[in-house]
Amino acid sequence: MGNLNLENHSEFETSEMNQIIEARRHRRFRIEVKVNVYPRNCPVVHGDTVDISESGISAMLREEVPVGEVVRLEFALPFGEVELLAFVRQRSAFRFGFQFVESGVAQQIIGRTCAQLALEEPDRRPD
Repeated sequence: MGNLNLENHSEFETSEMNQIIEARRHRRFRIEVKVNVYPRNCPVVHGDTVDISESGISAMLREEVPVGEVVRLEFALPFGEVELLAFVRQRSAFRFGFQFVESGVAQQIIGRTCAQLALEEPDRRPD
């Protein structure tokens, strides 16, 4: 996978912060895959995802990552490899919530995966 630059994404403008603070708009789906989290100026943190939506992902991590920071995520989904930047939105014990902050090919892979998972879980209500 390539190497995304975190330096240009260290601060958010007001409009971007408002988007991050918005209520959850996308249905979450359970998915368990390995994830690598690359915080700025820290070694990689390994973990396992818990669930995913078109706007974010949660994961159980073995080490702490700073809430409020933009990190690079790498994980594999059924429709391809994903590498993208995400905002560390929350933490509850070892579970971290990440909100995606960019679009592109990675978002297309995530969207296709969520659409497939929706077909597999048709009776589940949105969160």
